Amino acid sequence: MQIGPYTLPNRLFVAPMAGVTDRPFRQLCRRLGAGYAVSEMVTSRKDLWASLKTSRRADHAGEPGPIAVQIAGTDAAMMAEAAAYNVDRGAQIIDINMGCPAKKVCNKWAGSALMRDEALALEIVEAVVAACAPRGVPVTLKMRTGWCDAERNAVAIARAAESAGVALLTVHGRTREQGYTGLAEYDTVAAVKAAVRVPVVANGDIDSPAKAVQVLARTGADALMIGRAAMGRPWIFREIAHHLATGGTLPAPATAEVRQWLVAHLHDHYALYGERTGVRSARKHIGWAVRGLPGGEAFRQQMNTLDDIATQVAAVADYFDRLAERHALLPQGGDAADDAANDELIRLEA
Repeated sequence: MQIGPYTLPNRLFVAPMAGVTDRPFRQLCRRLGAGYAVSEMVTSRKDLWASLKTSRRADHAGEPGPIAVQIAGTDAAMMAEAAAYNVDRGAQIIDINMGCPAKKVCNKWAGSALMRDEALALEIVEAVVAACAPRGVPVTLKMRTGWCDAERNAVAIARAAESAGVALLTVHGRTREQGYTGLAEYDTVAAVKAAVRVPVVANGDIDSPAKAVQVLARTGADALMIGRAAMGRPWIFREIAHHLATGGTLPAPATAEVRQWLVAHLHDHYALYGERTGVRSARKHIGWAVRGLPGGEAFRQQMNTLDDIATQVAAVADYFDRLAERHALLPQGGDAADDAANDELIRLEA
């Protein structure tokens, strides 16, 4: 799998998700089988670049390459400047966000709202490519199938973006109107793949090795992008990679292994955010990790009362140690869609 000059170890990508795919989570997914990861969405607004939130999102210290940064905005010149700014800070690939369905993004005509204005969308792509090409930095684009069922224009935008110099296209198989409801459809992804020569990545509802095989066969896509299914289950990448390579199925990971991965991830998380913010923002990752496990919901509620690193880590370690005494392999968790406590948290994929 190739993006510009970069050869990737496999064709399994981590989707950019606001509030989820920070550097520690991307690194965890890479360690557990993902071949590529894209950062959280970074604003093109220059007045926000110095903010703590944006500076954390642009932190790539110790991250394996290629480092991909997703940018979002509505002004071509500002997007070009944002691309250059992030390249100066270590970005090796720039991804343009035309997929985020969040109202606070679309109300400003960014994200998937750009698909309603094809001329502006193309102007932005051309400006970003012009800023990145002299630096040898590939530009990629993530989009949806269209704004709504009546406006599925992904193929037209894909052709225009390819002509403008985009090196790779990712298509989430939903319209903006769908948000994350209903089922992803893959016929539009297949149509985009048939219409362009650059690599195409399929995204949406890929939550198992069997589904990965199905989506690849249905779309002819060159790669798969996985978002929500990796929340609390980052080893899904190695499961899919094993199945694609061998046709076999890996057993569930050892409970002790999951404990080790989660505790290491928590320490990386605290190092980026500090104790006060880190303990609070880590709660969602812990909640996803125990979702559907025996005693997981009671533990999640207890976790929300803890407010220091030592206590939080000790509680997580103790929970998984006790679970390992009864289950050498991790019990199969529940479906995220059935967990009302996490409904709002899973609507994050850009």
